[in-house]
Amino acid sequence: MNTLLQDAQDSGARVGLTANAITINGGIPLRGRIQVKGAKNLVTKAMVAALLGDSPSELRSVPDISDVQVVRSLLEVHGVKVDNIDAETLRLDPVNIESAHFAEIDAHAGSSRIPILFCGPLLHRLGEAFIPDLGGCRIGDRPIDYHLEVLRKFGAIVDKQAGGIAMTAPAGLRGAKIELPYPSVGATEQVLLTATMAEGITELKGAAIEPEIMDLVNILQKMGAIITVDTDRVIRIEGVESLHGYSHTALFDRNEAASWAAAALATGGDIFVGGAHQPEMLTFLNVYRKIGGAFDIADDGIRFYHPGGKLKPVVIETDVHPGFMTDWQQPLVVALAKADGVSIVHETVYENRFGFTEALNEMGANIQIHKECLGGHPCRFGQRNFYHSAVISGPTELHGADIVVPDLRGGFSHLIAALSAQGTSRVSNVGIISRGYENFIGKLQQLGADFVLEG
Repeated sequence: MNTLLQDAQDSGARVGLTANAITINGGIPLRGRIQVKGAKNLVTKAMVAALLGDSPSELRSVPDISDVQVVRSLLEVHGVKVDNIDAETLRLDPVNIESAHFAEIDAHAGSSRIPILFCGPLLHRLGEAFIPDLGGCRIGDRPIDYHLEVLRKFGAIVDKQAGGIAMTAPAGLRGAKIELPYPSVGATEQVLLTATMAEGITELKGAAIEPEIMDLVNILQKMGAIITVDTDRVIRIEGVESLHGYSHTALFDRNEAASWAAAALATGGDIFVGGAHQPEMLTFLNVYRKIGGAFDIADDGIRFYHPGGKLKPVVIETDVHPGFMTDWQQPLVVALAKADGVSIVHETVYENRFGFTEALNEMGANIQIHKECLGGHPCRFGQRNFYHSAVISGPTELHGADIVVPDLRGGFSHLIAALSAQGTSRVSNVGIISRGYENFIGKLQQLGADFVLEG
């Protein structure tokens, strides 16, 4: 790669983290090659896991996204020394870990929900933990009740205070029998990070088994943990007295890969996503092919493209792994608006994830949101007045509009809509997108998009 192109991409990364709005001239097929790094949903948790070690850890394929910066800041206020070995490798040294003031934690946490996962490791290392009120994308209730109940079962004393939560473990943490009412990714991570050094054996039933969870298990095993994963969503952890640092290359970000795949389909383009692998995207690839998209799998990535002809309607029901990921449906909805017929998306993971469709309708899409469980099996949101099913009638021609990004995945969907629409769109609040998409501005440049940034 020549120096000028590298400089442009580095500049794009910095702008992507600070830009307020982007004006896009749509209707241009995206073509070219981009590279994805480690998964946001793994890298940030792997950084937290480094707290458990009594020696430094090395994490590779770390994306330059704002969520990583938030976790880095939170680690640093707790005395962890974080150094960049190179542009995508972090060295995390927790040897001088210390308690942090509540105000410092609150100042660095921002809207991130990851501080809740600091609790188990901090209770092990310091005997106390503090977390502020939690933010995150407004896509549903996403309660932390699972987390607090889990920590209580391990023996933590939870004290809810004004503006946050304080925790202590005067008698230490002990293994527990835990059964989750739903395979929550966050609660499963909480159990793993807490149980590895808890006294005795922990049995977790109803665990999430996403690839990112399995990669976190790999990291913890490298650190000295003893973890068994059964086929019936049962995870057993034998507590150990101490853990050491790890050396690990993070699993690729399958959500980002799927988002760029959807962008190729919606714009009639051709994008090679370097770093993407087939096994973790099996379910997505099946649906992508049913819609009419094409892909070629190589050792170093996957090429996604629109082969020509009409796109086909599909019925999608999101689910926990190995089902169709909730983070995949939002980008694909834009392509489904262009499909010839009626598609149905039944969202069963988050109860409030279709707010982004309002902007798509303003751009000319025909999407209706319903409270009923459509196109699949009854789910836990049925009869609860949540608008969690979408009916997308197509094909429709999208036109430019002014859009405000509501959340991370919905925001990228709005980018795709603007890129595929005829005319000019202004997409504001795009800084949210940098939470999970590294250098998305630079990647748009690489793929030939026509746009102008606003500071």
